[in-house]
Amino acid sequence: MADAGAAFDATRWQGLAPVHAPDAEWLLLGSFPGVASLRAQQYYGHPRNQFWRLVGEVFGVDLVAMGYAERLAALRAHRIAVWDVITETERAGSLDSAIRNPFASDLGRLIAQLPALRTIGFNGGTALRFGLRQLGPLAARYRVLGLPSSSPAYTMPYDDKLRAWRELAGPSNDT
Repeated sequence: MADAGAAFDATRWQGLAPVHAPDAEWLLLGSFPGVASLRAQQYYGHPRNQFWRLVGEVFGVDLVAMGYAERLAALRAHRIAVWDVITETERAGSLDSAIRNPFASDLGRLIAQLPALRTIGFNGGTALRFGLRQLGPLAARYRVLGLPSSSPAYTMPYDDKLRAWRELAGPSNDT
């Protein structure tokens, strides 16, 4: 097997496995992990990414103060699943605009494992556009939210992002 560092010299990247528990009610979908996240093998691994702070504030848990394993356990305990709409792609750098030849994640397969799922939140416009195409009519079964990107490259004031992300805690569809 090749050295793990050697894989990062290639332009083809493999994403991370989904994080979920069978009782998940929320599914948060990003586009594809950035280079820092891929190297660390951690979702939202860039220190300036606001994902952990946003989700923590919405669900009332200090995820920022936790180590990565604790964060994942807290997500599961709060019935939150995390994945990306793209599972493999070619990309130079971390920007979504540099994504080329993406291979879609099997969202339908994951969703089939989440019978309590009520809300799908897309972290950023790329995730929303790509994810809705993948889900097609399946999306109508859920409360779907397009959320402002938690990426530091998306320059919306934090309070505005948080206001939008707080919609996650709103009422879910009873379908």
